[in-house]
Amino acid sequence: MRYDELILPDTGQPAITVQVIDKNGFDTWLAAQPDSSQTVTKAQKFTGAPGDIAILPGGKAGQWSVVAGVVDTANLGLWSLAKVAESLPEGQYRLIDADAGEAMIGWMLGHYCYQEYLSEPKMTGHRVLLVKEPGRIANAMLQAAATVLVRDLVNRPAADMGPNALEVEARRIGKAYKAEVAVVSGEALETGYPLIHAVGKAAMREHAPRLIELHWGDDRHPRVAIVGKGITFDSGGLDIKPVSGMRIMKKDMGGAAHALALAELIMAAHLPVRLHMLVAAAENSIAGNAMRPGDVIKSRKGTTVEIDNTDAEGRLVLADALTKAVEDKATLIIDFATLTGAARTALGPDLPAMFSNHDDVASGLLSAANAVSDPVWRMPLWAPYAEMLDSDIADTANSGGSFAGAVTAALFVQKFVPDEIPWVHLDTYAWRPTSKPGRPKGGEALGLRAVFRYLTDTYPVR
Repeated sequence: MRYDELILPDTGQPAITVQVIDKNGFDTWLAAQPDSSQTVTKAQKFTGAPGDIAILPGGKAGQWSVVAGVVDTANLGLWSLAKVAESLPEGQYRLIDADAGEAMIGWMLGHYCYQEYLSEPKMTGHRVLLVKEPGRIANAMLQAAATVLVRDLVNRPAADMGPNALEVEARRIGKAYKAEVAVVSGEALETGYPLIHAVGKAAMREHAPRLIELHWGDDRHPRVAIVGKGITFDSGGLDIKPVSGMRIMKKDMGGAAHALALAELIMAAHLPVRLHMLVAAAENSIAGNAMRPGDVIKSRKGTTVEIDNTDAEGRLVLADALTKAVEDKATLIIDFATLTGAARTALGPDLPAMFSNHDDVASGLLSAANAVSDPVWRMPLWAPYAEMLDSDIADTANSGGSFAGAVTAALFVQKFVPDEIPWVHLDTYAWRPTSKPGRPKGGEALGLRAVFRYLTDTYPVR
């Protein structure tokens, strides 16, 4: 699908019109329609409710138009036009009496359907929206493409999306933007990145773990590190997950997918930063050499970690990657990880849990999230709970037990970031359990556009 062909400047070419209506204006609008349109509207049970659409007859044979219900006609939301884009036949459409705004993104994503493994594609054809806001098209396309990248990577089965595939994707992005890509993989990780090695060594033969780095930008600019958890499949290790918990664990590299997509957004937008992207990629598998509960492993930082639970592996790979970001003098660190089921229990599938050690950064990110309809929810780094991570024989345990799982996971990760470096940790689900217009069941970008907006506000292009 060519998403860059779905939104075009309106130069007056022929198109089917799309009118938006909200509940407050529905009765007035309906009363102004000819009898034929009123009859058709009632037959389709269209009431102007958000997400509803109706097809209206034109004055001549073959002519027709569309009316769509939205929350507020004066301020279209991200998903206001997604169902329209999903439902209509191929053709060109023109929005009347409203500006598309961020609904352009929803229009493009309304075309999304993951069909890499289908014998016959489900969705074909382009529904092109003509808009009078050409200056906003490029940014909308970038954000839609980034969302599609996250979805595609997360939806791909683990057999085809191992650590090597994440490296291939990083090299593709690096080549496109003339960035430097460096990789440490396999047994070479044992001395430099021992926690990543420990998590991935059971799958070493087929899916060797690796630390993937991408560097881009001017050294004179602020150094921003974007870190992604790339567990390409999570069996739980020797603390094996139940069947229900393992079924969608191909998505456990969702943090890496977010990091890759955000890196591409940053480079495409030419943000004035020195970008350092790090993806810690491994498969958490089971074999005779798998890490065991009770093992003690020394991290890259030198902190010794007792393995309380082999299924708490994402924080381990993050720890080594974050240590490298700190060593390279990052001035801001943001990590994405599908880290805990506890975050989903607390906040559900739509709200990434956001932790930060700097209030001003957290406040800025919350404002950015609200501005682009990509919500995150701040959770506390509650210091008294750090004792839950105490170990009798090592500097720390990797798991804090059954209470406050998202908080103790974040507190573990925080051990590897000095207080003086602003840091944000996003515990994101990267998945939709049910479908909505423009948002099919499966892989999803959650928190991606919020962070990108925060970065564009913080480091504006001059």
